[in-house]
Amino acid sequence: MSSPWTGDQPLYSIGAAAKIIAVPAATLRAWEERYGVIKPVRTEGAQRLYSRNQVEQLKFIKAQIESGVSAADAHRLLGEEIAAGGAPAATAEAEDRNAPLILIAEREAYAAEFAEYLLRTEGYAVSIARDAHQTRLLFAERSPALVIIDLLISGGAGFRLTGELRAESEIPILAVASLDAASEAVTLGASAFLRKPLEPLVLASTVRDLLGTSALARASRQPVST
Repeated sequence: MSSPWTGDQPLYSIGAAAKIIAVPAATLRAWEERYGVIKPVRTEGAQRLYSRNQVEQLKFIKAQIESGVSAADAHRLLGEEIAAGGAPAATAEAEDRNAPLILIAEREAYAAEFAEYLLRTEGYAVSIARDAHQTRLLFAERSPALVIIDLLISGGAGFRLTGELRAESEIPILAVASLDAASEAVTLGASAFLRKPLEPLVLASTVRDLLGTSALARASRQPVST
């Protein structure tokens, strides 16, 4: 059985986990019910929540199946790895304190979870704000390297928030929205605009463009001390 949530990892809904791994949510439910190796925690409403370690373990399962291994054997292999203490672990479990911090101001929990996971795998540190007030507080407290703002957060306050943050700082702002608001966002001071739903590769490449490159690539170019 997969290790339970340890409390120091984010939790992902089954929808977010399914999108990250690129398999249907029904497949994740079927794997759990049939093989019982990866068991997500449940909310009081019986909603499945997956830890980052479990998402990595699901990636292992999918990779095994894509290589020609049966689902049953893939789960057996994972179970053996877990028993031996060598189960796949999260790719960015230990966050580099020097990693650029990205502040995500996002009203939708699913979108925030997905963006957080993607950016952490790129090597960035991430903070999430779920309303405009929390965004202002985290912006002042943590001095992020980049802010991603859902323009419709707090009933559309993201437009005003973009203007306020631009007036305070030259930190890059990536505005996102489910409507075509590129012109207004840029006028208010956004450095770039993306239309939702966000494509993973497009989001990652846009962040790299705004910050220069990924945090992992930056780290790999650091001189090695002797």
